[in-house]
Order: sequence, then structure tokens, then C-alpha cells
Amino acid sequence: MGADGRHSTVRTRAWLAPVESDAPMDVLWFRISREDDDQVPFVSVGSGFTIVAVDRGSYWQLAYCIPKGEYDHLRTYPTSVVADRIRQTIPNIAERFTQEIESWDDLKLLSVSVNHLKCWHRPGLLCIGDAAHAMSPAGGVGINLAIQDAVAASRMLGPGLAAGKTPTEALLRRVQKRRERPARIIQAGQGKILADLYPKHLDDTYKTPAAAKIVRRSRWLQKTAARVIGIGLRPERV
Repeated sequence: MGADGRHSTVRTRAWLAPVESDAPMDVLWFRISREDDDQVPFVSVGSGFTIVAVDRGSYWQLAYCIPKGEYDHLRTYPTSVVADRIRQTIPNIAERFTQEIESWDDLKLLSVSVNHLKCWHRPGLLCIGDAAHAMSPAGGVGINLAIQDAVAASRMLGPGLAAGKTPTEALLRRVQKRRERPARIIQAGQGKILADLYPKHLDDTYKTPAAAKIVRRSRWLQKTAARVIGIGLRPERV
């Protein structure tokens, strides 16, 4: 079972090559100390960037999202350029950034990739989760889909494995057929939303996508979007 993520060794050694899709952003992760009276929004948007802040108790874990491929250009400047941009939206964090971030080595680049395998299996092998379909981090849906893949595979392959039988390729193909469409639809949706959401260049001005404005006006659409993100398009039952 290849369940070792988007950089799957199992997938590589099985000569299963993913098909890459466009991903509109990269992410710089870093930590900033947290104070008791901090008021930091979960999502902040500025000119050419988006920041997601996760409260880890003793520190903030921040994702500084930038247009795809702009990292090398950004690195030609001192790290203070990031502090200057953060100051647009979270001034107190920007001040701590200048004190705690010493070099670009303190910012960890996540090059976001979105891809999928055309075929998830070989004789005796099945890839699931990010090994089969690497998702964008948007919405945190990757873990949901990976668990659903695992539940479906367990239900469909488990009885035969328990009886000591090797799953046939036809059975492995059935697992892929059941789980592939939900993953691909979510990937397509992520690609469209993120293409509209993230600026194409660092100096672009952020504009709220029309789709986001429409969703905000409809409680039904908000509930539907939340259900798709939280539960998925084809929930699996144990």
C-alpha cells in the first residue's frame, strides 16, 4: 500500500508518474512567539500575499502564501521585505518578525503541488491519499480524502486479504474507480478557486473573487461548501 504522501517513494519505485496540474501559490512557513493579548486573524490579505495564522499555544505558526514561482525573486531582498508586507495587516507580528527571523533559512518553503496518478495500482500495489492525488492545502481536505481512500480500500480489499488472497488488479481498479472522481472534482475546484484568489505577482492588489462574494450571500451555499470541505463528495462509512 503506497500511503507515503505527495513525495511517495513507493509510487516512484513502482514507476507510477503523476500528472501535474497548475498550482497558483507557494507557502513560506515560519514561527513567531505568541503573547497573551495578541489579536491575530486566522486569515489576513494584503497586496500580493495571504497570511494564515495558526495558534499553537506558545507561538504562532504562520503560512505566508505568495504567487507560484515568486520565491526566488523574493529572496533577492532582505527578509525585512516580508516584515514590511506583514505590517500592512498584522503590525504586532511584523515587529516580532524583525526580531526573531534572522535569515531566509528561518522561513521554510512549501512548493505547493497538485497532481494525480492516471493509474493508482500495479499487481500487488495500490496508492492512496496524496500518493495517488496530491491536494492543495486549501481547505485542509487532503487528510479527509486520504482517510476516505483508506476506508474504501479496507472495506473492499480487507475480506480477501484476511482470507490470504492477493487482490486482483480488477479489484484494485474498483478502489480507484470509487475514489478517483471525488478527488479530481475537489482538485478542479481548488484550482479554480485558488486561481481567482491568489494574485499572479507580488505587487498585485488582492480582489475578492466573485465566487466568494456569491457564497457569502447564501447560507445554503455556505453550508454546502462546508459540507464538501468537511465530509467530502463521497463519504465512506466504516
